[in-house]
Amino acid sequence: MAAQQQGVGMRVLYGVVGEGMGHATRSRVILEHLLRSGHELRVVVSGRAARFLTEKFAGRPRIRVEEIHGLHLKFEGNDLDVSESVLSNLAAAPEGVKKNLEVYARVTADFDAEVVISDFESFAYFFGRAKQLPVISIDNMQVINRCRHNAFVTDDASFAFQLARLAVKAKLPGAYHYLVSSFFFPPVKKPRTTLVPPILRPEILAAKRERGEHVLVYQTAAANADALVAALKRLPQAFRAYGTGKSGTDGNITFCPFSETGFVDDLRTARAVVAGGGYSLMGEAVHLHVPMLSIPIQGQYEQELNARYLQQLGYGRHATVVDVDVIDAFLRDTDTMQHALSTYVPRDNGMLFGCLGELLRHVGLDEPPPPALSSPSLGSFTPPLPSNLADALGDDEDDDLTDPSGLRPPRSRP
Repeated sequence: MAAQQQGVGMRVLYGVVGEGMGHATRSRVILEHLLRSGHELRVVVSGRAARFLTEKFAGRPRIRVEEIHGLHLKFEGNDLDVSESVLSNLAAAPEGVKKNLEVYARVTADFDAEVVISDFESFAYFFGRAKQLPVISIDNMQVINRCRHNAFVTDDASFAFQLARLAVKAKLPGAYHYLVSSFFFPPVKKPRTTLVPPILRPEILAAKRERGEHVLVYQTAAANADALVAALKRLPQAFRAYGTGKSGTDGNITFCPFSETGFVDDLRTARAVVAGGGYSLMGEAVHLHVPMLSIPIQGQYEQELNARYLQQLGYGRHATVVDVDVIDAFLRDTDTMQHALSTYVPRDNGMLFGCLGELLRHVGLDEPPPPALSSPSLGSFTPPLPSNLADALGDDEDDDLTDPSGLRPPRSRP
């Protein structure tokens, strides 16, 4: 890896999970940064995310997108259909495995990767492990396993929380480092873990908040859009709905076709947002100081966790069902949430880029992974207490006591 020591870019294999578009939109931001920094990239990605990234980087030098097979989820209304998801993935497995083996052979033959970056994606992770390459994890999911959470977000969902924690822990074990994007900042309990602000696309960073009176709605057909539309019709506010697959106007609801420019403009000027529990939109709403009602997909604890923190911090509300009374109560209280959001300090992607650059320098020098980074962050590992004190606080064998900072980011940071 002498090239990195001389300031020349590295060859990076970048994996993006294809379920949900949030992974693709934030990966686009990081990929653009890596290209500007002189690195050569091979991207492996599945599903809708593959089409999105292929279109975004078509014809660009030093980057190639490879479509792979990935797992997918099935839904019944606003619930995750576990049995249908399992059956559907099993049916697609033979062709999927064949396709991925072909991509593995091709990447091995013509791309001599030096480091792997994975946004919760397994193909790139296993490639890195097989080739004994450092794997850097960049996602929002690892906050479940690598941070300490209070009773508000775990107690009445302890089984679901532990199940999600174990699943996330098993996804990318033993990574060189974990960069965790978040709008909430619980104490970090494990080494090689750094919290950074939400990863934001340039369109959001350029947007200026101008509060209007309409309410932005984002809900896909898979997430029970029909029930939501029926509830919205019973309310007096004007709603602009994305993701329903419809267009036109129905009473107080304007159904908007997909438009990145239109969506960002409607978000920055919205009185409030009503949406699912996806992290990316939540992070964008918090950044722009727009109150949000989150209705997570049942059975996806990561979304549940996002929504619970959103409510605990006062930035929005968390609901388990689509209900006109819940939406009405939320909209009556947006001024209170607006006040809480005013304490959140918007940040660009500089903190993430600084941490990633530091990690790539360590990798380029063949250095072991540092337990903590020197770059500015919003949460990182600190050495554990002496064992007798840690035992007294009830740490388990998987936890390390760290900085007891609060959930909110500091208002200023060097």
